[in-house]
Amino acid sequence: MVNNDSEQLDAVFRALADPTRRAILRSLADGPGTVSELAAPFEMSLVAASKHIRVLERAGLVRREVRGRTHTCHLDARPMHGGMEWLRHYEQFWNRQLDGLEALLEAENTGNTGEQ
Repeated sequence: MVNNDSEQLDAVFRALADPTRRAILRSLADGPGTVSELAAPFEMSLVAASKHIRVLERAGLVRREVRGRTHTCHLDARPMHGGMEWLRHYEQFWNRQLDGLEALLEAENTGNTGEQ
């Protein structure tokens, strides 16, 4: 797991960049799962699934519990909060841009209505 905020954010976005890893997180949102259970929908080897899970672990999004030969994974969504905060800044930017566009279109529409 990474320590620095910027490195943490990079690790989270790197983990979320892959559709297989996002699907694994969706599955874990429903409850814990073994590596075998998480690999099954993708018809991938346990080695490949473990590689994906390690990326998620490095981002802090998954905790792995080992009991004997069984590896059970648990979702930890807390690291996503930093990514959500980062995206929220840009959401505000786009909301302002769209509000401006809406005002412009309304002004043009009002102007066109007056001319007819």
